[in-house]
Amino acid sequence: MKICLALLATLIFSIASPAPSFATGERFALVIGNAKYPDADAPLKEPINDARDVADELKRDGFAVEVGENLTGDGMRRAFDRLYSKIKPGSVALIFFSGYGIQSNRQSYMIPVDAQIWAEADVRRDGFSLETALGEINSRGAGVKIALVDASRRNPFERRFRSFSAGLAPVIAPNGTLVMYSAALSSVVSDNGSDHSLFVRELLKEIRTPDLMAEETLNRTRVGVTRASRQEQVPWISSSLAEDFSFIPAGAAKPPGTAPAPAASPSPEVAAAPPVSPPPAPPPATTPPPAAAPTPPPVAAAPATTPPATPAPASPPPKPPEVVLPPPAAPPPVVIQPTPTPAPSNSPVLADDPTIKSLNEKLDKNPDDAAALYRRGQVFASKGAYDLAVKDFTNSLRLNPKDVEAYNNRCWVRTVIGDLQAALKDCNEALRLRPNFVDALDSRGLMNLKSGQNKNAIADFDAALKINPRLTSSLYGRGLAKKRNGSVAEGDLDIANAKAMDPNIVKEFADYGVQ
Repeated sequence: MKICLALLATLIFSIASPAPSFATGERFALVIGNAKYPDADAPLKEPINDARDVADELKRDGFAVEVGENLTGDGMRRAFDRLYSKIKPGSVALIFFSGYGIQSNRQSYMIPVDAQIWAEADVRRDGFSLETALGEINSRGAGVKIALVDASRRNPFERRFRSFSAGLAPVIAPNGTLVMYSAALSSVVSDNGSDHSLFVRELLKEIRTPDLMAEETLNRTRVGVTRASRQEQVPWISSSLAEDFSFIPAGAAKPPGTAPAPAASPSPEVAAAPPVSPPPAPPPATTPPPAAAPTPPPVAAAPATTPPATPAPASPPPKPPEVVLPPPAAPPPVVIQPTPTPAPSNSPVLADDPTIKSLNEKLDKNPDDAAALYRRGQVFASKGAYDLAVKDFTNSLRLNPKDVEAYNNRCWVRTVIGDLQAALKDCNEALRLRPNFVDALDSRGLMNLKSGQNKNAIADFDAALKINPRLTSSLYGRGLAKKRNGSVAEGDLDIANAKAMDPNIVKEFADYGVQ
C-alpha cells in the first residue's frame, strides 16, 4: 500500500510539474549594427540606434548581451566566436544584425564594414553566412536559436556583379530555430529617413507585450510592419521551434514605462573599407547620338505589384543579332537629362580614397597589372571620374583584349557620358565574346534607351529579363522604353514592378541621365 501511495504521489507530481522549457535556460545575444560602409555614399541612419535599442530591451529580458557597432570582418569573427564559447546545452542564443546583407548561392550573408566585394565569390569570402552561424550555435547545444535580420537593403556592392538576386534568401536552419527578416525574400526596402527602422520599432513594441510566445511576437510584428508600410514591406518569418519561448521570462512581465536598462556598451571596431565600385550595370543599346527633345508630361506609375515570375528558359536564349547603327535620322522624342558632370581628376575625394591609393601603389610597381587597372576604373566610375575610368578600362583591354567585363563597363561609362557610338561598339564586342551576357544586354538596352531607339531597347531588356527575371534595371528600362513606344499601360506596369523591387531605381536612372 505504501508503494502504491508513493507511485501515486510521484505520478501526481509529474503531472502537476510543468515540462522543462528552453525558456528558462541561460540567454545570450549578439547584437550588431553596421552603418559606416565606405563603399556607400553615406552612412546608414538606422542600424546603430536600432542595435542599441534592441540590446537595451534584451538586457531587460534577461539576456547577456554583447553589442558590436561598425564591425570589420575580424571584429565580427571575434564577436561570433565569443558567442559560441558561451553557449551551453539548453541555452537560448539570439543574433540581431542590422546593416547590409547579400544572398549568394541561396544563402544570406551579413556584411562587415570593411568587406571588399568586387565579384560574387567575394561575398562568400568576406560575408558571414547566417546558416553557418545558426548551425554553429546549434552544434554547441543551444535549445532555442533566434535570428532577427534587418538587412534587406539595396547595397552598394550589387551593381558590381549580376548573378545575384536582391534581398535575402530563405534559411535552411536546424530544429528549434526562429528567423525573421525585415522584408520579404528577395526584396529590398529603403531606409525611411528616420533614425530608427519601422521593423525595429514594431518589434520592440511587441516584445514588450507580456504573455506572448516568441512566434506570436514576431507574427504581430509582421502585421504591424505590413500595415504601417501599407503592404510595401512585409517581413518574412521561418520557425521550427519545438518549445514554448517568450522574450519576457515568466514572472518578469514589465508594466508600461519601465525604466530602460543602462545602454549596452558597444565594442566599436570601425575599419576603412573600399569605396563603391562602379555598377557594371544598367546601360542600354543601339542608336545614333540623341537629339534634344521636348520633355513629355510625367505619367503616374501603376500601383506597385509583385513582379511577374518569368521562368528561366530551359535552354539559353538565341544569340541576339549584333545591333548596327542606322543611317542618321531624327530619333523619336526621348527624355534625357543633362550628361552627369564628371568629377575632376584632382578631386580630393579621389586623392583620399583608400582603394584608389592601394591600386595606385600596385600600378606604380607594375603599370601592366590589368586587374588593378580594371578595378581602379570601376572605382573612378563610381566616383564620377568618367574620363579616368574610360582610360583605365582602355588600358586594361590593351593588356587583355578579351575581357568582356571591361568592355561592358566601358560601354556603361560611355553611355552615361553620352558617347553612344563608342558605347555601342563596346557592348556589341562584349556580346560577341560572350553571347547572352546579361550585363551587356542590360547595358546595351540603356544605350538604346538613351539614344531613342526604343524598339531596340525593348528587345535588349527582354533578352536580359529572360535570363534574369529579377534584373530591376532591365525591368525599369523596359518600362520607360514601352511608354515612349506608345505602350503606356505596359510600361507603367514594368515601372511599378521595378520600383516595388527597388525603390531607388528611379534615382539610379536619373543619375544615368534618363528619366
